[in-house]
Amino acid sequence: MQVKNLFEKEVYDETLQRLNKLTPATQRLWGKMDVAQMMAHCIEAFKVPLANRKLPKLFPLSLIGPLFKKKLYEDKPWRQGLPTASNFKIKDERNFEIEKKGLLELVTKFYTLGPSGAGLYPHPVFGKFTSEQWGKAMWKHLDHHLRQFGV
Repeated sequence: MQVKNLFEKEVYDETLQRLNKLTPATQRLWGKMDVAQMMAHCIEAFKVPLANRKLPKLFPLSLIGPLFKKKLYEDKPWRQGLPTASNFKIKDERNFEIEKKGLLELVTKFYTLGPSGAGLYPHPVFGKFTSEQWGKAMWKHLDHHLRQFGV
């Protein structure tokens, strides 16, 4: 697997195309979230590099996070069923159209802000990222969940 960078135009365009293939009927291939919950989960993830202030460290995860940081943007795919921080778990019912619109907006905002405007503050678990690491980590997270739903 070659990790792509969401700050690149072709990667951004391809990601939007994949997101637009999702429908309310799209079924997961693994995991517990339905498609609307997955998009709500991804929205929460995008709020981290798009934060306009430094987010508080999440203890005790921030103590071990740096040990796993490289896995966020290395070429090896994430395995299915990885643990999720509690604030990123979406268990309630969500509206597909609202979540899809919100996710498309945040992906676009991330791309539009670009390497000099997104990811200005350290990740609350994994610490400081370069702009390239942010671009790759955010693409890899989305790719993981888009593959989870077969797109």
